[in-house]
Amino acid sequence: MEKLHRRDFLRRSVPLFSPAFLHQGLYLSSYFDRQVASAGLADSADMIVYSKRFVTLETPPALLNSWIIPTEHFYVRNNLLMPEAVDLSEWRLKITGEVKTPLALSFEELMRFPEKRVTNTLECAGNGRANYRPKIGGVPWGRGGVGNAVFEGRSLRHLLEKAGLQATARHVAFRGLDTPPDGIEDFVRSIPLAKAMDEDTLVATKMNGAALTLTHGFPARTLVPGWIGAASIKWLCEIIVLPNEYQGFYMNPGYRVPLLKSVNKAGSGGTETISLTSLRLKSIITAPTEGSALPVAAATPVKLAGAAWGGESKVAGVAVSTDGGRSWREASLGPDQTKYSWRLWTCDWTPPRAGEYRIQSRAYDTRGNMQPTTPAWNSGGYMWNGVDQVRVHIQGS
Repeated sequence: MEKLHRRDFLRRSVPLFSPAFLHQGLYLSSYFDRQVASAGLADSADMIVYSKRFVTLETPPALLNSWIIPTEHFYVRNNLLMPEAVDLSEWRLKITGEVKTPLALSFEELMRFPEKRVTNTLECAGNGRANYRPKIGGVPWGRGGVGNAVFEGRSLRHLLEKAGLQATARHVAFRGLDTPPDGIEDFVRSIPLAKAMDEDTLVATKMNGAALTLTHGFPARTLVPGWIGAASIKWLCEIIVLPNEYQGFYMNPGYRVPLLKSVNKAGSGGTETISLTSLRLKSIITAPTEGSALPVAAATPVKLAGAAWGGESKVAGVAVSTDGGRSWREASLGPDQTKYSWRLWTCDWTPPRAGEYRIQSRAYDTRGNMQPTTPAWNSGGYMWNGVDQVRVHIQGS
């Protein structure tokens, strides 16, 4: 049977991501109800629903207002069909490939390894895709394909050391229990061995102090801190140690962006690409929201708020503009921070008069990098990190 790439499959099937779909209020199937319930949501009313079959939910900006995002409000991205249930007594985590001793760990055996906790900002590589021009097909993420959570589990390093690495080991791939529709490839991705051996890279079994929900990968998922969400495979069932990067659609051409222009051996123009790894430096505005109408009150400043993160780089600050970028001032960063977590920011603003205003935010890190006005366009719509902006109306008294 012909292998279809997932993007081709979606083009040939029901247009799940069209505006018409989003506003039709279609009946929630029993399958979708179960998956939404497994995320801790009573229903999907709090979230932006992009797909019911490949459960995909975005967090509205107004709910991205705390350092730790509650699990029930954490975005969900399923590339394939998630399992309807996992029998923990039958579940095994295999470690295969370039290892001296292949393993098949039960959940109980996994729990015997030392516990590790990592607070991490997880972001879908396509978050912000709706901002690219020209527009790009795929899930039209706005700001909310991101969240910050506390993950607990076992360091992947300890598991790999238990299996024993061969000298040929260079990459580590992950396979989950999600199932592809007929003809679609399994969602498998790999990371370099150095990142796999980082003590903060986990096989996570808890999120925000509780066992993973099914929607978020029960019973175990990888947690590759600071990297795109697609690296953190859910419903983990196999860890494959490889001599090279995994060869599959979701490594190439999927989840790649252009690096530089090159010329191929035939002499025609081509584009060299690189696999997506660390998240980019980025800030978002969570309050006020786009299109808000706010009263003028000189004695009560408007509170601007948002979050900023940098993947493997450390956020140093956030600057805010309320005049369309003509001038900038520093926002105050919240006290909560860890190596891989976002920083919340706030800024009080007293509008000088009634009217229309464009509020913008841009982050900068300790390496001297600054959030760009507009990132370079790419055909996958990945890694949008342009200066964020919302338009608000200040009402007269």
